[in-house]
Formats: sequence, structure tokens, C-alpha cells
Amino acid sequence: MDFLDEIALTGLTVFGRHGVYDHERQDGQEFTIDLRLHLALEQAAASDDVSDTVHYGELAEKVAAVVAGEPVNLIETLAARIADVALEDARVQGVIVTVHKPHAPIPLTFADVSVTVHRTRNSAGLEDITA
Repeated sequence: MDFLDEIALTGLTVFGRHGVYDHERQDGQEFTIDLRLHLALEQAAASDDVSDTVHYGELAEKVAAVVAGEPVNLIETLAARIADVALEDARVQGVIVTVHKPHAPIPLTFADVSVTVHRTRNSAGLEDITA
């Protein structure tokens, strides 16, 4: 992506019930989300007005609702749904979403499992507002 400006939200931890196993759906676990939004921030910098940028507090609440909401089997699906939420704001031209599942049901010692998706307005099937 050729975007120079970025808003990052990292380490958003939310309890959810995602996974392919019944016990994951029943017991749930914490998921950690990292987002990188690509957008132009010149207007926000010039105006110093939050309405000219993505309100990351409001975005965090929307993302948390997705994670705490309807269960999915794969964190790939969860990451794509989160990307869709980020791209709802027309100013966001691209997003990188990483979903961490540090308590994945793997019977070995590991630090983390994560999936990262990259989406742009065009890859998400949204109208390209740069034209």
C-alpha cells in the first residue's frame, strides 16, 4: 500500500467464543487484536478536530463487539469481519488486521497463534474513493 499515514491500535483484548471445537464455543477465551489503518491524516492534523479522523475509541468498541459477538470457526473469518468494520469509514483506504489466539487448543508449548489479513477498498469490493 502506498499510504503514508497510519493509525495503529494494538493489543485490544476481548473475550470471544470462536473456534472449531465445542469447548472453545462453550468456554470461550481471550483474543487480542492489532489494527493498522491506512488513510490520509493531513486534514485532521490541520484542523485538530477528531471529526476529521477515525475515532479510534469508537473503532475499538466496534471491533470488540465483533470479537464478543457471533462465533465463527476460524480466526481468518474473524479477521476478515474486523477488516470490514474498519473499512466502513470511507476515509480508510486500507487496513491490516492481526487476530491473536494465544490460548489456541494446541497440546504443545507455544507463545501465540495469529492470522493477519490485508484489505484495501478494492480488495474488499468497496468503491474506490481515490478515483
